[in-house]
Amino acid sequence: MKLNRKKVLVVGFGKTGEAVCDFLLHQGAHVKVSEKKTKEELGEKYQVWTQRGISIETGMHNLQSFLEADLIIPSPGVPIIPELIEAMARGIQVISEIELAYRFLKGKIVGITGSNGKSTTTTLTHKILKEGGIDSYLAGNIGTPLISFVKNSKPQHIYVTEISSFQLEYIHMFKADISIVLNITLDHLDWHLSFDDYYTAKKKLVLYQGQDDIAILNKDDPFVWALSKEKQGHVYAFSRIDKVPRGLFIKDDWIILAGDEEEKFMKTSEIPLLGPHNQENIMASVLVAYLLGIPLSKVKKSIQTFEGLEHRLEKTLTINDIEFYNDSKATNVDATLKSIQSFKNKIVLILGGRDKGGDFTKLREPIKEKTRAVILLGEATEKIKKQLKNTVPLHCVSSLKEAVDTGYSLAKPGEIVLLAPACTSFDMFQNFEERGRSFKQEVWDLKERTGKGK
Repeated sequence: MKLNRKKVLVVGFGKTGEAVCDFLLHQGAHVKVSEKKTKEELGEKYQVWTQRGISIETGMHNLQSFLEADLIIPSPGVPIIPELIEAMARGIQVISEIELAYRFLKGKIVGITGSNGKSTTTTLTHKILKEGGIDSYLAGNIGTPLISFVKNSKPQHIYVTEISSFQLEYIHMFKADISIVLNITLDHLDWHLSFDDYYTAKKKLVLYQGQDDIAILNKDDPFVWALSKEKQGHVYAFSRIDKVPRGLFIKDDWIILAGDEEEKFMKTSEIPLLGPHNQENIMASVLVAYLLGIPLSKVKKSIQTFEGLEHRLEKTLTINDIEFYNDSKATNVDATLKSIQSFKNKIVLILGGRDKGGDFTKLREPIKEKTRAVILLGEATEKIKKQLKNTVPLHCVSSLKEAVDTGYSLAKPGEIVLLAPACTSFDMFQNFEERGRSFKQEVWDLKERTGKGK
């Protein structure tokens, strides 16, 4: 792919957009950025990049900029805006950052996708490979954009890459040497036009693979396992429910490796992470390590020393025998279901934020069974309130501080106050990380006010 003197438009100017611009400049491209934020909102980076020779239009997306481009690269999360649709209709090539990286990258790619669990699985897989002596790098949504590795990439490198449906939307040649699909549930309908469009994007990670490439699929998820019938070449399965002929499954508290023979790997009770969904994440990571030849004894040690990620079922504090957990990353209904299922004790659940088109009625029975009360916060309050009517007491609040204080007042000793919102954070916060940090700060402040906690 020749980029020298090509007119390339980068849409969106966050972390990925900047990395793409840096790469394009080194390739001799004429680079323009289209960004909805104003010049003032971009701050000093506007001046830094314009001094490097990049043209930046701010505060809008100008159709003419799209139509003048030879190539367009949207950043992850940029929706399918009319300007992109018009450009594609006129035959202008639109590709994602991972597609651009793939055309130049040396080394192998482990691509990980799914509606939930991507970040945990990607981080754990990278940890296992690194500690197993493999020259691996954490890339994609969870870490550094894949394009940033191109310059120093080598054939022996392995790039463990978290990949979203947004990135898969605009791939053409990209393929992973090993793909993992953890689950596919209703998500991102604020971005994709329909579930079918979302599913079509996710499927590309597997269906674009070649005969010699490997897919690791969740046998318990019907949408994921359907890909096994379409995939060319090698498929490995993981399952918490059924025995599998090739892969990993759980039986009598043991994770068992199935192949020519069956081998016990480790007990589920030895896993340091909460929740049955993390058993699935771990099995997917183990299969990557196994396929790359890392001894299972080393793999087990890496798992047992894995502390999990911030904002993913993260224990914050215990105050007066009431435990507070931060699962701000639970931004859709299915993630919240998994979060609820991770606890045996009763829960006071904090829900809400900006709706992504979720069906909150799926939470009705788990909430009746596992929660004492639900606290509602943010733009989606009225929708959730309507869909959870006649389940458990619903308490509407206007701030995270009020949510934490209310949760503490409602919970009994031995119970859980859980932030697992089933919504994005964008109505009140910049991202789920800021929401999670704010939640933790409110819990710490509560500890100071009560004089209790550990």
